[in-house]
Amino acid sequence: MKLPRLLRTPPPSVALDISARHVAAVEMSGGPEAGFRVANYAIEPLAEGVVVPSLNESNLARPADLKEAIQRVWGRLGSRPKRVALVVPDALAKVSFVRFQQVPSRAADLDQLIKFQIRKSAPFRIEDSQISYRKGLETGEGQEFVVVQARRDLVGEYEAACLASGATAGVVDLATFNVANAVLAGDAGLRGDWLLVHVTPDGASLAVFRGRDLAFFRHRGSDADGNLGDVVHQTAMFYQDRLGGAGFARVLMAGGAQPDGQQSARKTIEARLGRSVEAVDPMNATAFAERTTLPGELADALAAAIGLAVSQWGADGNRSA
Repeated sequence: MKLPRLLRTPPPSVALDISARHVAAVEMSGGPEAGFRVANYAIEPLAEGVVVPSLNESNLARPADLKEAIQRVWGRLGSRPKRVALVVPDALAKVSFVRFQQVPSRAADLDQLIKFQIRKSAPFRIEDSQISYRKGLETGEGQEFVVVQARRDLVGEYEAACLASGATAGVVDLATFNVANAVLAGDAGLRGDWLLVHVTPDGASLAVFRGRDLAFFRHRGSDADGNLGDVVHQTAMFYQDRLGGAGFARVLMAGGAQPDGQQSARKTIEARLGRSVEAVDPMNATAFAERTTLPGELADALAAAIGLAVSQWGADGNRSA
């Protein structure tokens, strides 16, 4: 049952992004009717090795340093929020796709069916996992679900870091998903197939969307074999062969370890796909109190936090198993 608006807990107004490179926070004002606005933001760089994103190993090598960085962010915001929406690195989780010809009508039955489907390929015990899912593509072959699985104790490390700084993480989500949310919020009429490439110091994630539905996702760590060009090529081949793709309407990129690295990544993608690549601009999704433009590095640092903050006001269809 959906509670009336006056009886529901409002979404957090602050989103916090913890990555291997920085801690970034945005404080939002406004809403879907009046329009979103970034009232304030802050970014604090992290030394190498403080946060080490990983699927199966501890992610926080120096939690005390991370706590201090988050507290400095609160200081720059001018206030410490009690609740935040938290963005975590893609490397923390495994993203899977499962499809059912018939979807159980009872939520509990669907939970169990999804757990059964991912158990055989799970990188760790289902009993130790935090699992969430939402509907994806619906085709003649059935209804697809996008499933996210992470070790509960590793998610807890990030939640504990927030709590140590005085804030509770009310929702936790992946970085690339929320870069995509920023893109979608900035273009409500987005149609066709499009590719998002999110480059970070610890790797790169590629996501293929069919309109507003996620159709493919792959994260490649920085220590994996091959380079970004290889992964882009493999993704394009999968898109054509397995998804019946006729071509990307748009290709967008966010991130890059350095400004020159970002430019190099863009050229690599353009060479592989034979088409231009757009930079993700989170200002399409929200206005800023004191800015009319965002430099590329700042846009990259804030995009995921903005995407999660904006999406909280219109989120639906999400479930945890």
